[in-house]
Amino acid sequence: MTRLLLLLALLGAGHAHAYNARELLEDCRTAERLYAGDKSSDPYVALRSGRCISYVAGFADGYSVGDHLADKVGLRINAFCLPKDDPDLSLRLVRAVVIHVERVPPDTTMGTATLVAGALARAFPCPEVLEPKK
Repeated sequence: MTRLLLLLALLGAGHAHAYNARELLEDCRTAERLYAGDKSSDPYVALRSGRCISYVAGFADGYSVGDHLADKVGLRINAFCLPKDDPDLSLRLVRAVVIHVERVPPDTTMGTATLVAGALARAFPCPEVLEPKK
């Protein structure tokens, strides 16, 4: 009986994300306020902004590793191109995510990775166009 209940719970759970779009948006809005100089004595504010900054920076770093490895075998992913040596890059990444996620429907089921990828692709397009292999 317990196994049956567990199976039914798993089947009925649907699509679950550990970090959803609404949380990402609120965390990144909090990070934006922090970058703007709004100070808070609430430790939760620092945690929320840190979660956004870390998630987005980690995503960008993971993409960079994937792009580097793909280049080693002769491929270019070219989904987005981050500027080099930009002291405001973290703020720009956060701002790009806020702008993009504010434009999606509030009840979206898109995962945060998809949203961040879309935000960065829109905000940081690559200058060169890839030509198909012949």
